[in-house]
Amino acid sequence: MKPFALTPEMTSAVGTFYPTGYVFALFPDEGRARAAADAMQEQGRTDVAHAPPDAILQHVVRTLGNADDPLPSVGAEGVIVRRIADMASNGSHALFFEAHDEDSPESLTDLLEPLGCEAAFYYRRLIIEELISTPVP
Repeated sequence: MKPFALTPEMTSAVGTFYPTGYVFALFPDEGRARAAADAMQEQGRTDVAHAPPDAILQHVVRTLGNADDPLPSVGAEGVIVRRIADMASNGSHALFFEAHDEDSPESLTDLLEPLGCEAAFYYRRLIIEELISTPVP
């Protein structure tokens, strides 16, 4: 497992976190995230990156920048980044990996649910699929 590193390709045209073709999955703590990464690597996913809460808050949440100036963003990516921020603030860790050509939203949900994932987002072209949903506070 490698550390998560935000690159310019992982943002939308306005700079908000939007890594097309990737999944960002959140777990309640580091132990569950690491166990999930190990299980995923055993299943052939060798590109899994780990993002601890501080990295999420420092890199992913930072992409909101001035997205709300002068008006709140209407895009789903801003709403999702805020949800990710809330979860990271409460100690959630994330795994980040590229979706394979054969992956579907259903197969990704089937992969992540048994691993204890509490929320997951599949960033596709023009749509963000919520694979695992947690109640919004």
